Amino acid sequence: MSSFNHASVPEQNSSYVQPNLLGLVSKLSLYARKRMVRSLLDLARPTPDTTVLDVGVTLDRREDCNFFEKAYPYPDRITAVGLEDASFLEQEFPGLKFVQANALDLPFADQSFDLVVSFAVIEHVGSRAQQRAFVQELCRVGKQVYIATPNRWYPVEFHTILPLIHWLPPRWFRRILRLLGHDFWAKEANLNLLTLSEFRQLFPPDLTLYYRPTRLLGWVSNLSLFAVRR
Repeated sequence: MSSFNHASVPEQNSSYVQPNLLGLVSKLSLYARKRMVRSLLDLARPTPDTTVLDVGVTLDRREDCNFFEKAYPYPDRITAVGLEDASFLEQEFPGLKFVQANALDLPFADQSFDLVVSFAVIEHVGSRAQQRAFVQELCRVGKQVYIATPNRWYPVEFHTILPLIHWLPPRWFRRILRLLGHDFWAKEANLNLLTLSEFRQLFPPDLTLYYRPTRLLGWVSNLSLFAVRR
């Protein structure tokens, strides 16, 4: 393991982390994400021997980022994958292994992990075809797979913190985002929201799916699907 001086490395912000208005966004996000982890633990029932792959860690250190590593009871069993350099996680969680890789082409053998998890990543991988490839790649390397994503039908879009306009047809939604100066989020490659029916259709048909919604302020804010082989 390479040496790492935490104090010498400035904190960086990921482009994929939304604005944190008055600190409320991160607190609400963390609340919802902790509920997702509890749901996952109830479904998967991992043990200290369960090997876990977390796909989509970030270099950002905001309180709601890389929350799975903080909440999971056996972080030393985690292999964490991300496009961004999150190698600092190896120092924060001894035993954890970080691999910088593209989630559409994971450097792991088939069925090499007992459990694969991914939170709020699939909406950032691009087109529906790329999202399907993402799901299939996670299902290839994992015996069980848990994927969570924001619900398109929640009244506030989490990345821009704008209400309702994401309910419009995607072309209109993206045009409005560009007019408002949100050029990054206006690109399908960076943000492609899903409904539950669209989300389900991305999974291979030979898997059994268990749906677990997460609610925030009474509405379903996040969609989670847990996939197991029949």
